[in-house]
Amino acid sequence: MSNIMKSRTKVSPQMLRRLAKLEAEIRYQFKNKKIIETALTHPSYGDGRSKNSNYERLEFLGDRVLGLLTAERLYGLDVGNEGSMARRLNALVRKEACARVARRVDLGAYLLMSPSEVRQGGRDKTSILGDACEALLAAIYLDGGLSAASEFFAAFWQDEIENVFSKNNKDPKTDLQEKASAAGYGLPSYTVAQRSGPDHRPLFVIEVDVPGLGTAKGTGKSKKDAERYAARHLLENWPE
Repeated sequence: MSNIMKSRTKVSPQMLRRLAKLEAEIRYQFKNKKIIETALTHPSYGDGRSKNSNYERLEFLGDRVLGLLTAERLYGLDVGNEGSMARRLNALVRKEACARVARRVDLGAYLLMSPSEVRQGGRDKTSILGDACEALLAAIYLDGGLSAASEFFAAFWQDEIENVFSKNNKDPKTDLQEKASAAGYGLPSYTVAQRSGPDHRPLFVIEVDVPGLGTAKGTGKSKKDAERYAARHLLENWPE
């Protein structure tokens, strides 16, 4: 059993009031309040010196739970071959999709983080919201089991599922290259605009440039993810 599940340390009355509002938003009430407090704790909280656990371990687990629930849902829909299922799964588990779910429940408002991170817009950063959403899913899974996690997924990923079936599901980099070539623009080029974070947990900002069209930036935990986000952002601003 995890240390989080063993811990039954009481949370403060103020935190309990905040948790009650979030529980109403996500339609799940936690038996172990400490686990959801951990899921809401950004690594910066207490300026990184806090003795409280942060959401990183839960995020790791939540990523795997999300992958399982998504694969199960796509398999149950019985639509498409393995390749199309894989593309849709990738779209549904990306940080951007998780961040959109987080925004639907206003998760950013409940996060515990340092004042400096708040000033830098941390409560609405896609990377942070995506991580926190995965941590939240893991917390629900550990507290209520797979059925509770499945109910949360079914309620809050439905819009994402509908979107991936109604839109082009090519990899954004492939889609951008094909559209740029067909429209007579130059080929996309990707450069690292910024790298931050420790070596074991880097964060990349990649800029994509399509000659004749323009540029866009994307953020991700790997260069590959950041490139995909950059390509998607440029596609979203494609001229009509």
